[in-house]
Amino acid sequence: MKVALVTGGSRGIGKAICLRLAQTRDYHILINYQSNKEKALETLKEVEDLGATGEILPFDVSNHIEVTEVLSRWVEANPEAVVEVVVNNAGITRDGLFMWMPYEDWNKVIQTSLNGFYSVTQFFIQKMLRNRYGRVINIVSVSGLKGTAGQTNYSAAKAAIVGATKSLAQEVAKRNITVNAVAPGFIETDMTESLDTKELVKIIPANRFGKAEEVAELVGFLASDKASYITGEVININGGIYS
Repeated sequence: MKVALVTGGSRGIGKAICLRLAQTRDYHILINYQSNKEKALETLKEVEDLGATGEILPFDVSNHIEVTEVLSRWVEANPEAVVEVVVNNAGITRDGLFMWMPYEDWNKVIQTSLNGFYSVTQFFIQKMLRNRYGRVINIVSVSGLKGTAGQTNYSAAKAAIVGATKSLAQEVAKRNITVNAVAPGFIETDMTESLDTKELVKIIPANRFGKAEEVAELVGFLASDKASYITGEVININGGIYS
């Protein structure tokens, strides 16, 4: 059984990625979520409606011990499974000006995005190396590339993953494992619902927010054999807002 794991897979971009990977029917989809089981089950049903198989897997990516314990139990229960694709999508925002930012807001964002990447990827990378195949795709952000006022914590976390993507790609490329990052701009999701769309659209050359499905198409390509010579890349998908 070939498996793809998507962290934060119950909603928004994560859900769209699960559905895009399900369309290929190549993979059993592991839908990670932290708290919203109802949404995770909805995503699972849509995955199954596409003719694929899947299951939900609750754990908090920011908790290294929990990640290791949950994934270890899953691997023990599924000895024939081979996780070929890992999509590190889980992330949170705790926006605010840096001068007033509580340590908790700084730490939680770093723990979720950056340490979550470490815990999940590190768990599977040796297995990928033994299998001589793997696809690691990290969802970063335009904020991690150009910086965004009021998001120093989020920008720092995503910029760190950009550096990690480029370094890890060089370490594992000889074993047919690619490591890439996808950097969305403003995408229509729960995370951007509270933003002033009319004002922000003025600074986007494409004159609109992107759709989660558009990000998922790019991830689907990077997860495929067609992208086997692309690694260490950070691909912007933002309507031209950062070039």
